[in-house]
Amino acid sequence: MTGDRAGLAYREDYFDDPAGWAAVKALLVAVFDVDVSPLDRMGGHDRTLMSSAWFDGGGRCVANFSAFVMPLVIDGRPVNAAGLQSGAVLPEYRGRGLFRDLVRRTLQRCEDRGFEAIVLYTGKPGLYAPYGFMTLPEHRFVGPAPAPVDAKPSCRTLDMADQRDLSLLRGLLEERAPVSQRFAVTRNTQTFMLNTALVEDVTLSLLPAFPAAVAWRHERESGVFTLLDVVGTRMPPLAAILQALGLQPRSVEILFPPDRMDWEGESIAEDHDLRFMLRGPPGLAPAGPFRLSPMAEF
Repeated sequence: MTGDRAGLAYREDYFDDPAGWAAVKALLVAVFDVDVSPLDRMGGHDRTLMSSAWFDGGGRCVANFSAFVMPLVIDGRPVNAAGLQSGAVLPEYRGRGLFRDLVRRTLQRCEDRGFEAIVLYTGKPGLYAPYGFMTLPEHRFVGPAPAPVDAKPSCRTLDMADQRDLSLLRGLLEERAPVSQRFAVTRNTQTFMLNTALVEDVTLSLLPAFPAAVAWRHERESGVFTLLDVVGTRMPPLAAILQALGLQPRSVEILFPPDRMDWEGESIAEDHDLRFMLRGPPGLAPAGPFRLSPMAEF
């Protein structure tokens, strides 16, 4: 195994090094075709990141795995959790045990920090089952729209190219309340900010009366309104959101548990390529159907 790592150097927590950060960004583009460089104009990377990687002699990051602080609320209880992300190995370096090595190191670092739970998304759940991760099915919530109310648009669209709007959104994220008591993140500032660039066809609107930022989309032909996330210190009910947006859709789908939306819908199991997995003590999984907001996915 030592021979498989000849010419490689192990490093930790290198994101504050401009060359290290650039090398990781290049790795994620090469392996996943995901560009995280929008973070550079959104305040930089998550400062809670714990990163482990192997670099070659030319400064190239050939294998990486990262963990970050991701506090959750599960069935009304705060949970000290970590998220795992950016597990990637360049094709020419696979089969050398680098991935297993980084998983082992990262999990040990999480255990040393005392996290109660660790979560991740993966298209290959079999890789993580041996480490104690279990797959939890996610659901979306679908149903008729609330009774129509007079449309009184009182919102404005947030512009993520405007530093003033970036600062406003960041402030809301730093003080946010969990969007659900069943299952939700309680802090995800950098993840949310990055997803404003990565999640397709999402509109961000500010509802000044609460205040709250709402991530949504509306298919006018089908009449379906999709609510992806709500960021604020208090949650506006769904009817108030639709009124502020000036919309009267035929139906609604909410991509997180709607227990704080003053609305109920049928839970429908998602069929995604990526699976949500959790590692933690028995009984920690939410009691009812749930979904992590797409703006919190990582």
